[in-house]
Amino acid sequence: MTMNEGNEAIILEKRDGIATIKINRPDVLNAVNMDIIEGLSRAIDDIEKDSGIRVAIITGVGKSFSAGADISMFKDLKPAEARNFGFSEITRRLELLDKIVIAGVNGYALGGGCEIAMACDLRIASEKAKFGQPEINLGVIPGAGGTQRLPKLVGKTKAMELILTGAMIDAQEAYRIGLVNEVVPEERFDESLEEMARTISQKGAVALALAKRAINASLHTDIDTGLEIEKDLFAVLFSTEDKEEGVAAFLEKRKAAFRGK
Repeated sequence: MTMNEGNEAIILEKRDGIATIKINRPDVLNAVNMDIIEGLSRAIDDIEKDSGIRVAIITGVGKSFSAGADISMFKDLKPAEARNFGFSEITRRLELLDKIVIAGVNGYALGGGCEIAMACDLRIASEKAKFGQPEINLGVIPGAGGTQRLPKLVGKTKAMELILTGAMIDAQEAYRIGLVNEVVPEERFDESLEEMARTISQKGAVALALAKRAINASLHTDIDTGLEIEKDLFAVLFSTEDKEEGVAAFLEKRKAAFRGK
């Protein structure tokens, strides 16, 4: 199934429980403008409502994931308009989405592009991918979560270095510092992305959503609060059909057929 969301800047495809969101402005390296922001919002709305979707992939058309915000938009942007730009809301929605989101970084992921990737749950990079937060070179700072998520992913010291210098790093360095989960050859990029999405999509949808919720909670709470949240979510799963199926399948030595209930 392919949808165009009424907006060519974003293409949404669905197949076998997996949704693929494609950022589609390849002529400008998929730079983020209002069309992309609005298209992403509609795509997230659609995926949120679709109980058949367990995993979402975000990737870019062409040779770039997204090279960041369309800088021409910044020229006349006033402070109040900048604050209400709406981009950080999109990255937060990705982070809170009750589906697993994988960023398929096939080229440049700079500025806002890097921020979109960091809001995803997993990141697979082509060996030609490049990452960075170059906003400092424009006299500004990341505005869609970069200063908040990068330290959590790579540590304060490395995040300070990347944000304060505006340096760009390659895929192998991104892997070394923990920014991406895997680096794959360009010719295996689509296959590897599909394999990861397919593996996760075969798990129970409720368990996936609650595992994501528990892990995200660990980043913002003390250990005792986090353990209480984990216990509560663990207990909830014992009321689900998927738990019954998973346990039965294990005991019967067969593959579980989860239904997301």
